[in-house]
Amino acid sequence: MLRSTIFKSSLAILLIVVVAACGEQKKKITYPETDLAEAPLIPKPLKVVPTHSAFGLDAKTAIYTTQTDPAFEKVGVFLAQTIKDRLNLDLYVNGGTDETVERIIFINQTDTVGSDNPEAYQLYIKNDSVLLNAKTAEGAFRGIQTLRQLIPETSNDTLAERPMWLIPSGKIIDEPIFEYRGAMLDVARHFFTVDEVKKFIDLLAYYKYNAFHMHLSDDQGWRIEIKSWPKLTQVGGQTEVGGGPGGFYTQEEFKELVDYAAERYIQIIPEIDMPGHTNAASFSYPILDGTGKKLRAYTGTHVGFSTFDARKDTVYAFVDDVVREIAAISPSPFFHIGGDESHATKKNDYIHFVEKVEKIVQKHGKRMVGWNEIAQAKIDPSTVVHLWNEPHHALKAAQNGSKIILSPAKRAYLDMQYDSLSKHGLHWAAFIPVDSAYVWDPATYVEGLPRESILGFEAPLWSETISNSAELEYLAFPRAIGYAELAWTPAEQRDWESYRKRLAEQTPYLDRMNVNYYPSKLIDWKENKYTFKEIEKD
Repeated sequence: MLRSTIFKSSLAILLIVVVAACGEQKKKITYPETDLAEAPLIPKPLKVVPTHSAFGLDAKTAIYTTQTDPAFEKVGVFLAQTIKDRLNLDLYVNGGTDETVERIIFINQTDTVGSDNPEAYQLYIKNDSVLLNAKTAEGAFRGIQTLRQLIPETSNDTLAERPMWLIPSGKIIDEPIFEYRGAMLDVARHFFTVDEVKKFIDLLAYYKYNAFHMHLSDDQGWRIEIKSWPKLTQVGGQTEVGGGPGGFYTQEEFKELVDYAAERYIQIIPEIDMPGHTNAASFSYPILDGTGKKLRAYTGTHVGFSTFDARKDTVYAFVDDVVREIAAISPSPFFHIGGDESHATKKNDYIHFVEKVEKIVQKHGKRMVGWNEIAQAKIDPSTVVHLWNEPHHALKAAQNGSKIILSPAKRAYLDMQYDSLSKHGLHWAAFIPVDSAYVWDPATYVEGLPRESILGFEAPLWSETISNSAELEYLAFPRAIGYAELAWTPAEQRDWESYRKRLAEQTPYLDRMNVNYYPSKLIDWKENKYTFKEIEKD
C-alpha cells in the first residue's frame, strides 16, 4: 500500500513536469478525432473505452518504468528498440536525455489492475501520456504489444514541426482467457535454423503467444545435442524428409533460443517423442530399438513403424540422460514426451513405458506433457495431456485431475492445407481455410470437458512438406493470428466479420517482417504485396 502511494505521488509529480514542459505545445496542437474501439487490435482486448483524441508519439517522447523491478525497465527497453527499428525514433528509457520531454510512456508495476491474472494489463492513453499498468513484467510485455499495434503506419506532419504518430486515446483493460497459448514447430522432419526459429518467435510474441513447443526428435532426425550420447546428432542429426542435410542445435544454441524467447515472455517446451517416432535415435544407437528389424536412416513420411524396447533397462538409462541434459538447459516447467502413434509398441509395453518415463521426468523437476495416447496409462494428475485426435482420452485424463492442452487436428493443425489449391501442407485431417480456423471455440470443442480442466490451446505446425521460413510462414500465417485471438479473447467477444477486417489491417506489419503469408481471398487485404496468381504459381 505504501509503495503504491509513493509511486502514485511520484507519477503525479512527473506528469506535472511533463505538462509544464509541453504547455505551450498543447495550445498549438488540436488532435483529430479518433476511435480507439476501431483500432485493428489482435487479439481483441477485453474492454476498450475510446476518448476520441490522441497521444502524439514523436522524438520528444520518453519512456519511464517502475524502478523497483529491473524486468520492467527491460520491457521499456524492448519497446524503445521496436520503435527505433520501425520509426527511427530514439526514445530514452528512464532518463539520459538533455532534450525536452513533452510526452511520456510510463510502464508501471501495480497490484491494482483488478485481476489476479499475471498477464493482465491496463492502458490509459491521453494527450500527454500513456500509462501502462501491470502487476508483472509479463503483463507489461503483453501491454506493449497492444501499444505497438496502435502506432499508425504514417506520421501526421501537420500538427507539429516534426513527424508525429497519433495513437488513439482511451482506456484498454485486458487479460487472456487461457493460461497456455502456444504454437509448435516440428524441427525434426525438416530442420530450421536458429535465425528462422527466432523470427517465428518474434511473430508469435507480437500476437501475445506465451509458449513455443519444439518437436526436437522423430524418425527423420534428432535435433538437439546430448553430450552423453553424441551419435544422436552425429548420425541422427544428419537426415531429414526428402534426403536433405538435416542439422541440429548445440546445447548453447538451444539456450540461446530459450533466452531469446524468455525475453519475449515465451517459454520453450522441448519434446523428445517416444516410445514411437524413434527411428533416428535407434539408428544412432541400435541398442535402443524394439522392432528387431534392420535399421536405416529414414527420410520418408510414414509413421508408426518404430519403437524403443520398453522392457530394456538401457532405454531408461538413455531417457534419464536425455531428460537430465535437456531439463538442465530448459527453464520451462514442462517436458513433452510425445507418445503419439506408437503403433509398433505393444499396448502393455506402451503403458509400462509412459509410467516409467513420467517418474524420470518428475525426478528432474519437470511436469510431463504427452499427446493424448498417454492417458491410457495411469498418469499422475500433474501430467498434462495434449489432445490432438481422441477426445475420450482428454475426458479420462480430466477425470483423473490432469490439465488438457487443446490441439485438435481438424481445427488447429497449421500444416493442414487451406484448400485443394494450397501448395504446401497436407489434408488428412481436414482442409482448414482462414475462416474455419477462427470460427470455433476451443473451450467447448470437447463435449463434457470442464473449462477448469483446460490449460490452454496450441497450434502445431508439422514440417513434412516445408523446409524454410517462407514455406513455414505460408502455412502459419494468417491462421496463427486467428488462433492467438481464440486463446486470448472471450468467445462472446469474437466475431468473424470484425476479425476479418482487423486481419486485413495486419498487412503492413506482415510486410515489414517479410512474412510470406497466404493471402486468402476471404480477406480484403490492405495494400497486399502479393497477388493470388503469384501465390498459386509458387
